Amino acid sequence: MEVLALRRAFDPEVMDAVWAAVEPRIPIPVDTHPLRGHRRRKSNRACFEVMLVRLGTGCSSEDAERLCAKLVSDTTVRSRREEWIRAGVFDDVLAEALAGYYRIIGLRLDDVAVDGSLHKSPCGSEGTGKNPTDRGKLGWKWSILTDSNGVPIGVAIDGANRNDSVLLAPTLDDAKAKGLLEDIETIWLDRGYDSDATRQRLKEREITDAIIAKKRKRGAAKAVKNNQPMGLRWPVGRTNSWLSNFGQLRRNTDRRNVHRLAQFALAVVFLLTAKLIDWRNRCSLAPLPIR
Repeated sequence: MEVLALRRAFDPEVMDAVWAAVEPRIPIPVDTHPLRGHRRRKSNRACFEVMLVRLGTGCSSEDAERLCAKLVSDTTVRSRREEWIRAGVFDDVLAEALAGYYRIIGLRLDDVAVDGSLHKSPCGSEGTGKNPTDRGKLGWKWSILTDSNGVPIGVAIDGANRNDSVLLAPTLDDAKAKGLLEDIETIWLDRGYDSDATRQRLKEREITDAIIAKKRKRGAAKAVKNNQPMGLRWPVGRTNSWLSNFGQLRRNTDRRNVHRLAQFALAVVFLLTAKLIDWRNRCSLAPLPIR
């Protein structure tokens, strides 16, 4: 299923739909050359395809350039990415995809779940830390809040050494900025969030119904399972699995958080777009009611 999620990102129908949302948001360049003697500007669509190849495969910018027949250089792609980030292209496209999903399919916010996901970041720098589950190697972490169907509605990122409970507040605040926090009824959390600090953070955001798995007591046998069932924590785990299949999210080689957030936003846009197209196809195949 995870491989299918990545494969759909390269589906021409999905790619064209995402590009149709990206293209009108790209700022028009201002020509400051006094004699207009520079080379013709490379295609934005070619840069977009290189970004997608790098995001999906996890390869370097140079390899992504070669995989795209060298239609545009890796330096140009990085420069174009900076322009789009400054113009808020990735954030705007994500907001449009989420709004479209909410309007057409709907978000199920009666039960939501939060969880973090650890991944490699060998180049280090901003927003990375020693991964306690990977022999102390450098890594990064994202924390996402999803609805009952696993649709991400809030995200926060930090170093791999940051506790999930600490990332809970910025994750919920991101959902609040989208105007979705007020509709949450029940939140599901694993035992990593079982603390007074977590309950205080939830109380400050007026979330009173929280189902948190209990921590194992010190010295208890590992064979003893927690009495708290998994409940509705599985949708967020499934979404983390889908996102982890994007190579640049699973093993990120960027050095700045803005680049990681841009890639994360683009990955979520592809997932939501694929879901919307599947929904459209199911509705178009449904038989017409008999009158």
